[in-house]
Amino acid sequence: MASEEAESLHVVLFPFLARGHIPAFLRLAALLHELRPGITVTLVSTPRLLAALSLPATTPPIRLHALPFAPADHGLPPGAESLADLHVHQFITLFQASESLRPAFEGFISGIRSPVCIIADAFFAWTADVARARGAFHAVFLTGGAFGFSVFFSVWEHLPHTLAAAGDEFPLPDFPSVVLHRTQIPRYMLSATGADPWTAYFRRVITFCRKTDAVLVNTVQELESSGLDMLRRNFGVQPWPIGPILAAPTTSELQDDASIIRWLDARPPRSVLYISFGSQNSINADQMAELALGLEASGRPFLWVLRPPLGLDATDGFRPEWLPAGFEERTARANRGLLVRGWAPQVRILAHASTGAFMSHCGWNSILESLCHGVPLIGWPLGAEQFFNAKLVVEWGVCVEVARGNMDSSAVARGAVAEALRTVMGETEKGDEMRRNAAVISGAMADAWEGRRGSSAASLEGFLRCVETSASISFP
Repeated sequence: MASEEAESLHVVLFPFLARGHIPAFLRLAALLHELRPGITVTLVSTPRLLAALSLPATTPPIRLHALPFAPADHGLPPGAESLADLHVHQFITLFQASESLRPAFEGFISGIRSPVCIIADAFFAWTADVARARGAFHAVFLTGGAFGFSVFFSVWEHLPHTLAAAGDEFPLPDFPSVVLHRTQIPRYMLSATGADPWTAYFRRVITFCRKTDAVLVNTVQELESSGLDMLRRNFGVQPWPIGPILAAPTTSELQDDASIIRWLDARPPRSVLYISFGSQNSINADQMAELALGLEASGRPFLWVLRPPLGLDATDGFRPEWLPAGFEERTARANRGLLVRGWAPQVRILAHASTGAFMSHCGWNSILESLCHGVPLIGWPLGAEQFFNAKLVVEWGVCVEVARGNMDSSAVARGAVAEALRTVMGETEKGDEMRRNAAVISGAMADAWEGRRGSSAASLEGFLRCVETSASISFP
């Protein structure tokens, strides 16, 4: 009978409506099946997002369940079911609209007869109340890092930059050793008053997170012990570091643009700067022009994934006038740079021997992918917790921050770009140290999932045993 009960455990995964979150949940689903082949795993989302998924091969297959969602009912453009479909100023509308999924989610959970474990994105932490009403185990899965999320939530809870004593630099009230600068606060945080929709939403998220039974974190114990302690103090529950959780290659990535790889093949080892600000971030037009001139001044090879400047619709394509006059022609003539419009196979680029550094917005997925391959970073955080991620990797000694933000006041000089490239990619003492540090971190990440003995493998196993104990079931 115990075996039959064990096979009936149903894990429900509920990622937020964002491209950077869903792949980590899919990888987690595959890991759960590897550790517990008998469980049922269902991933819940909106119809359009589920239709676009490429599922990992598991036995049994990952189930999908669609929750009805009508973006237009909430003042969103038709079909806008993801942050990637929106401009930054519309994000709060989607955050608020996502809470309307609760009744349908409750209905789905109430129809499951077997023991249930809900693993939800932090932005869907309201599912803790659903789990409690159902008698289910609940966990929040943070797809970002422990330090970055701890600081992000702390800033929303206290708005320390608005306090009377706050100057350009200020400590966090609950973590006084963490001192921030105003330039590390995203635009929508800077304008927050405590009575605005952004603050109200994130304070609801924090309150719900404190109701969870456990927190899964996409990080490594050996790298973020202090950040994990911050989470434990903030949420009052056990954090389980299970990273790095990296997306498995999709079919399109396995059939990527061969011309990009051929271009990299023709470059010397560690000579190319890879530039990408993520799938839904961009810099403004002036910054783009200054970056281009800095790249040209450096004389180093680069591969730049281009998106339209901040505030412009990514679906309209990229226009040459957003770059300095003649820049693209000079780059092509010198065979020094490759400009990619739209999508590029990031993991394969970072794994390539010719890639020497990554200029990144410091999204957590990009940081993990870069450091897994021992590639140091040139940071240009743009929003959300990216500023705090950048702070962390600078402290790790694997990143030089070249600029902050994408506001008009966030200046970047071409000379600073060229100097950062020389420091990180050149034969400098700092560059050598950054590469050594990146190699050590790469090793720690690999060790965390080495067989079943690594710290992250053991952490996920420990979490599952907590779920089993809570549900009064056992696995052989």
